[in-house]
Amino acid sequence: MTRWVSGITIACVATIVACNGSSDKQTRDSAAPAAAGQSSGTALTGAGATFPYPLYSKWFSEYAARTGVKINYQPIGSGGGIQQLSQQTVDFGASDAPMTDSEMVKAKGGPIMHIPMTLGVVAIAYNLPGLTQPLRLTGSLVADLFLGTITKWNDPRIAAVNPGVTLPASDVLVVHRTDGSGTTFIFSDYLSSVSPAWMRGPGKGKQLQWPVGLGGKGNEGVAGQLKQSAGAIGYVELAYAVQNKMATAVLKNADGQFVAPSPEGATAAAAGAIAKLPPTSDYRVSIVNAPGAAAYPIASFTWLLVYRNPPDAAKAKILSTFVHWALTEGQNDAASLAYAPLPPALVSRLMPRVDSIAPGGTK
Repeated sequence: MTRWVSGITIACVATIVACNGSSDKQTRDSAAPAAAGQSSGTALTGAGATFPYPLYSKWFSEYAARTGVKINYQPIGSGGGIQQLSQQTVDFGASDAPMTDSEMVKAKGGPIMHIPMTLGVVAIAYNLPGLTQPLRLTGSLVADLFLGTITKWNDPRIAAVNPGVTLPASDVLVVHRTDGSGTTFIFSDYLSSVSPAWMRGPGKGKQLQWPVGLGGKGNEGVAGQLKQSAGAIGYVELAYAVQNKMATAVLKNADGQFVAPSPEGATAAAAGAIAKLPPTSDYRVSIVNAPGAAAYPIASFTWLLVYRNPPDAAKAKILSTFVHWALTEGQNDAASLAYAPLPPALVSRLMPRVDSIAPGGTK
């Protein structure tokens, strides 16, 4: 596994945050450094999405430094995270694709809650040496590139939306994920919304039968293939594109505007969705191809997956306290890593879900 986030080490030992006579709110708000009020012996383990891994890594490192609570997280892909949580081999999962009803029913440990943690962006990255300005693409062009029906970079349809740009006559090399991936789910959700041919063909899912291309495992695997292959195009979480200094396409959104991938574009995409969510929402919602002049079309929530009633009381306390911190103070770290912080109105709505994490349904 590539750890490219500088200076971040994730440890796999945890300490229990004890109440020590303080209220839950005081414990959460202070996030006090480790002291005599804590005892060692309990670890929190998690697994899943690579999409939010740069931000989660920073959170776990910062939280350990502030509280002494250390969390082991393995970025194995959303599909793996769902599987491990469902088998109760980890304390929490993480996914960029919401669990299906069937997956929810099959999980061993009772009700699973989806808690949005941040907003992420899937960027279309490419390797076209000599191209000095961002490539412009429409949804139908992206779909046809990944379907293999556009095979040359100087195809007239690409040239038509890039006037004045000299495009190479080289072959298009598609790079995609091989593992079960929430990033793939978000990308294919978008393509299914803009291309009937894609909807009829590969469709939407965490793992697809790709018509063409080379595979890479994880966001880092796709990024690696792209960097070493001239003429390649693929999809990665924006933070991976930024950290690897990759060129990314400017996409035409639902309002007909060409928008570059950015945290601000994700926030704009989410803005309209929050007000429309009913009080009973389970937050398994899509915001791809959202309306709005500033909305970037391939944006999504990414979720922590947690059991409402974890079997271990100490771990339930630690998990609830950490999630509370991540949804409040932790949001300040999002923009620096190319994620968008959650709107405060949504955070307020999520707190009752966080407070309901407790063994046996009690606080």
